Amino acid sequence: MAIIITDECINCGACEPECPNNAIYEAAVDWRYADGTELHGDIVNIDGASFNADEAQEPISDEVYYIVPDKCTECKGFHEEPQCAAVCPVDCCVPDDDHVESEERLLSKKAFMHKE
Repeated sequence: MAIIITDECINCGACEPECPNNAIYEAAVDWRYADGTELHGDIVNIDGASFNADEAQEPISDEVYYIVPDKCTECKGFHEEPQCAAVCPVDCCVPDDDHVESEERLLSKKAFMHKE
């Protein structure tokens, strides 16, 4: 499953540089699939959805840092545990029950974004 940042976030920003997928963004900042990945231009993701990786997407939160579920792999293939949760001083990076995914799927997302 993806990780979510709860509203207990103090906006310290400790998590953002730790994400190997660049899936964490500051509140109110647009995000892109291309940020921190090898995705560019028109792409078809692992679910068959088409999108342009370079186009700006609406922020998920306007108040606290947020994690883009489509880019979050829980650090599978990079680290033993989600790095955002490991460095968060207030423990607000927690599993997102709305985005439960198998390890196989998380590794597939990693491979898709980082073309191994």
